[in-house]
Amino acid sequence: MSLGPYASFVVTSYTLVAAIVLVLIVWIAVDYRHQKARLRELESSGVTRRSGRQATDI
Repeated sequence: MSLGPYASFVVTSYTLVAAIVLVLIVWIAVDYRHQKARLRELESSGVTRRSGRQATDI
């Protein structure tokens, strides 16, 4: 398979895009875990969500 004279550019571009997408996926997964832990911490300290209240609680 011949990619022509721009093969190094194409391969480098695809490699960089794949690496950036992988970094973003990892970043989102780590942030999700941190946010879930923070939410558990807040709920254990007594802070509740507004969406969890009943209309009669307001």
